[in-house]
Amino acid sequence: MPEPIPLPKVVLVTGTSTGVGKTVATAALAVMLRRRGSTVAVVKPLQTGVTDGEDGDLEVVQHLLGEDPGVTFHEFVRLRAPLAPDTAARMQELTLPPVAEHATSIAAIANEVDVVLVEGAGGLLVRLDSRGGTLADMGTALRSKGIGIGYVLVASPSLGTLNHTALTAEALASRGLPLLGVVVGSYPAEPGLAEQSNLLDLPLVANSPLLGNLPSGAGDLPVNDFARLTPRWLFRT
Repeated sequence: MPEPIPLPKVVLVTGTSTGVGKTVATAALAVMLRRRGSTVAVVKPLQTGVTDGEDGDLEVVQHLLGEDPGVTFHEFVRLRAPLAPDTAARMQELTLPPVAEHATSIAAIANEVDVVLVEGAGGLLVRLDSRGGTLADMGTALRSKGIGIGYVLVASPSLGTLNHTALTAEALASRGLPLLGVVVGSYPAEPGLAEQSNLLDLPLVANSPLLGNLPSGAGDLPVNDFARLTPRWLFRT
């Protein structure tokens, strides 16, 4: 298999929607980085839909990676309602910190590791703070600090994904934010016509390479199997 594509200091993982496989894709990216000896930090700035003591996305990534001293995990804000962060915060009568504050924290973490993986909440333009800041704004804030950034877009394999992918890619391009590539988050074992065609069309509408596709159920695999199979799934050429 080819080596992983060169990645910037901070990789922001976003999705065409919620539930498309961003968390498993983040874990797979971390596996690939660790295979080439890079130290990694995984950051979830805002976690919704869980309470204290419950497993969130970071715990899922941690489980898939197993015990690895080369990876650290950071969660900044946790909210109970399974909604967009600003909506969930409003229900708890909380004021979320601005994304620029999260960017400052991520920049500090970036000084300690080779690559930081930042998993967003939902799609690119979901409101992450009480001022309307988004994951796109977070990337802009990081870049203003002189930190190299890029986005990985996790896409659904199903009908409708081409439009969602094109819209996200256009939103990034309009802000001058680099899209490193697209990962299909949960590819079915028996793909239909739409799923098969989308593997060819996704890089065209995104104007960015298809980095790979993760099979449905990948997140349920044992740690050793996940680590062993990830190179078959990602960074295909």
